[in-house]
Amino acid sequence: MSKQALVTGASRGIGKAIALALADAGFDLAIAARTVAKGDLTGDHSTSVHRTINRPLPGSLEETAAEVADRGRESLRVRMDLTDITSVENACTAILDAWQGVDVIVHNGRHIGPGLMDSILDTPIEEYRKFLEAHGVAPIRITQMLLPSMVARGGGTVITISSLSGYDWYPTNLPGQGGVGLGYRIGKAAGHTLVGSIQAEHAAQGIRAFNVNPGFVVTERNAPDVAASGFDPTAGAPTSVIGAVVAWLVTNPAADELQRTNIDAQPLALERGLHPAWGGGSPG
Repeated sequence: MSKQALVTGASRGIGKAIALALADAGFDLAIAARTVAKGDLTGDHSTSVHRTINRPLPGSLEETAAEVADRGRESLRVRMDLTDITSVENACTAILDAWQGVDVIVHNGRHIGPGLMDSILDTPIEEYRKFLEAHGVAPIRITQMLLPSMVARGGGTVITISSLSGYDWYPTNLPGQGGVGLGYRIGKAAGHTLVGSIQAEHAAQGIRAFNVNPGFVVTERNAPDVAASGFDPTAGAPTSVIGAVVAWLVTNPAADELQRTNIDAQPLALERGLHPAWGGGSPG
């Protein structure tokens, strides 16, 4: 019997890479994002109140599903807006209706919007709520709805794609000058706390949980903007490195000893030889 995994934010970038790596590892995929079909409008995806970015973004669940199928696995596409709790609940209900549950949850999706690269004073208060909803509340609700099925199946794995920004309490770089805004930092901090509670409450039921810091990764969404935000685009790892790390964490019992630690994906990939085609990059 095949196993099933949910990956949020799977239309492009790290989420898509994780979905494909899990497909290669034998999982069927529930893939979630706002961009369902190729050509869907992506709207404003600026990281600052000081500019608007409306250029179309590449990638969709439709395209990710096609690549999952090329790997011989099934996929279930569900639209999910992490800032809208009804959307989150509807997506989880669709997964439960179709598969009665999952064996793996990867909380990868994130909110991109004003405040990510803005100062405390420049960020409108409503933008802070969106970061907390997407990174904190939505993963909790997904877990509430899908974790019981994992327990019923005898175990499973929950992974949060975290960030150093969520637990580096004293950053030195300003937003947009090599650093990120408070909105993103508090969102990631909120999301980072879920894993520890899952470990404390459900380890005895066979549930494994990990926080994974991907480090600096160049994706389809951020590639045009990283230099303008004070980052070196040549220092980023490919998304497939993070996919390889997540697949290893999910499938290899040796990963158990890394629970209750903050996992830095890029150094781990190098140490374990998880992505031989990649020679290294920024572990940031």
